[in-house]
Amino acid sequence: MAAQLTPDELIAKHRPTLDQALEAIRTRAYWSPHPEHPKAYGEHGSLDAAAGKAAFDALLGTRLDLGQPGTDDWVGGEVSPYGIELGVTYPHADIDVLLPAMKAGQRAWRDAGAEMRAVVCVEILKRIGDRTHEFAHAVMHTSGQAFMMAFQAGGPHAQDRGLEAVAYAYAEQVRTPETAEWTKPQGKRDPLALAKRFTPVPRGIGLVIGCNTFPTWNGFPGLFASLATGNAVLVKPHPRAVLPLALTVKIARDVLAEAGFDANLVALAAERPGEGIAKTLATRPEIRIIDYTGSTSFGDWLEANARQAQVYTEKAGVNTVIVESTDNYKGMLSNLAFSLSLYSGQMCTTPQNLVVPRDGIRTDEGPKTFDEVTTDLARAVDGLLGDDARANALLGAIVNPDVKARLEAAAGLGEVALASREISNPEFPGAVVRTPVIVKLDGAKPDDEAAYMSECFGPVSFAVAVDSVTDAVELLRRTVREKGAMTVGAYTTDPEVEQLVEEVCLEESAQLSLNLTGGVYVNQTAAFSDFHGSGGNPAANAALTDGAFVASRFRVVEVRKEALLGTTA
Repeated sequence: MAAQLTPDELIAKHRPTLDQALEAIRTRAYWSPHPEHPKAYGEHGSLDAAAGKAAFDALLGTRLDLGQPGTDDWVGGEVSPYGIELGVTYPHADIDVLLPAMKAGQRAWRDAGAEMRAVVCVEILKRIGDRTHEFAHAVMHTSGQAFMMAFQAGGPHAQDRGLEAVAYAYAEQVRTPETAEWTKPQGKRDPLALAKRFTPVPRGIGLVIGCNTFPTWNGFPGLFASLATGNAVLVKPHPRAVLPLALTVKIARDVLAEAGFDANLVALAAERPGEGIAKTLATRPEIRIIDYTGSTSFGDWLEANARQAQVYTEKAGVNTVIVESTDNYKGMLSNLAFSLSLYSGQMCTTPQNLVVPRDGIRTDEGPKTFDEVTTDLARAVDGLLGDDARANALLGAIVNPDVKARLEAAAGLGEVALASREISNPEFPGAVVRTPVIVKLDGAKPDDEAAYMSECFGPVSFAVAVDSVTDAVELLRRTVREKGAMTVGAYTTDPEVEQLVEEVCLEESAQLSLNLTGGVYVNQTAAFSDFHGSGGNPAANAALTDGAFVASRFRVVEVRKEALLGTTA
C-alpha cells in the first residue's frame, strides 16, 4: 500500500513552489522549477535517460490498467510517426458508470480548499517531472516530435504550463476572503450585522479533449486549471496520442488516493478506432467545462453545441510575419529559417504567411528585392537542414498523412522558392521526414488569396508579395480578424511601421514579436511570462494562461447569517 500524504507534508513540501509561481506570474520574469537539460535528471527519485527509456520500452505491448470503474473493454492501436507500433491498450469506459463515480469525490475535493488542491496538483506535476525522460519518449512516439523537442516541450515546458494554471487558479480562488464580518450603521439603532462565508465551488466535470501534436503541452493547462478549482477531470486523448495523457491520468490518480481523495476525480476516456466519442461526451449534462485544441470546424461545433459547458478552444489560425526592413539581415533569415523548420512546422504558432513589399526591403546589407529575400530565406533553410542528422533533430516526423498531403499539394499553388525534400532517418526507417516548402504568391491576385488566407498546417509557408507596407499591414489586419492568428511577427527599423503593426495587433488581439534575430523564436512562448494566444481573435477563445482561463471554472457561493458584533461565521 502506498504511503499516505498528509496535508501538512504536502503544504510544507510544495507551498514554496506555489509561492514562486505566484510571484512569477506577477512579475512576468523568467522562472522555471523544471530543468530543460536531460542530464539534470537522475537524482532525488527522477529517472535518468537510460531509466526513462527503459520505462517507456517496458510499456510497449502492455495493458495500462488505471483501476477505473466502468471499464467494459480494452482499446489501443497507436502507431508512432517513427514507424513502430506501441501496442499499449487502455481502459474503455462505460460513461454511464464512470461519470457518476467521478462526481462522487467532488464534495471532499471542494471542501479541501484552494491551498490543498494546489499542493496536490504540484505533487502530481512533481511526479510527472521525475519521469520526464519516460514522457519524452511517449510524446515523441505519439506526436512525431524529435526527441529533444519532445523532452523539452512535452516535459518541462508542459509542466511549467500546468503549474502556471495552478498558480492562476489559486490566485483567483483566494481573491475573495473565506469569511467576512459585515456591519451596516443604522444611526441611533443597533447596526445590522452579518457573518459571511465564501466558498469556491466547482462547476462540475471538466473534459480535456487532447490533440495529436502536443498532448501534454496543450493538455496540462486545462487539466490542472479544472482540477485546482475543484472539478473532476475526464481526459479524452487524441486516438493517435493516448499514452502521454494516460500516464498523466495514472499519476494523478495515484497522488489523489495517497492524499486521501477519490482517485476517480481524474479519469481517462480512450476510444475504439473510429468511435468518435468527443461529441457524445461534450454534450453530456455532467460535463461543465471543455478544453479543446484542434481543428476550427470541431472547435466551432463545440462552441455552438456544448451549451451546458464553459468551452475553451484553441483552433486554427493564419500566422503572419511582415518583413519591411531589418538591421540584421542574416540574423533575420536564420531566425525565420529555424521557425519554419522546427517540428516540420506542425505547431499552431509556426509562421505561414511571410508578407514582403514587392519592391523589396531595406537591410544592413543594402536593398533586397522580394525575389532576393525569398531566395535568401530558402538558402537559409537549406543551410540549416543541409546535414541530415541535424535535420532529423529539428524536423521530427510528419505526424499524419493529411500533413504530408498538404505539403505535396502546396507546390502546385504557385512558384516554388524552396522545394521540399525527403530525408531518411537511420534510427527509424519508417519515419516520414520532409523539409519545408516555400511558395511565392501575389497578394494582388484573387486566385492566390485562397491559398494564403487558409491555414495550411505543416511545413508550408507562403511568401506573399504586396504593393506597399500599408498593404502589408492591412492584409495582416484582415487575416487576423477573419482567420485568427496565434502569433504575429514583424521586422522593421521604422518606428512608424512598428507602431502601425502594433496598433493592428492591439486592436485585433494578436500576440506580436518584433525583430527577433537571436535565440528566441516567434513560435515559442515561455510559461509564467508569455501568453499563448489571446482569446481575442478567431484562432482561440482563451489564452494560456491568464485569469480568464481559470475564473469561470468555479463560482463563489456565499452563506450569510445574522451575527453578534465581533463574530464571524
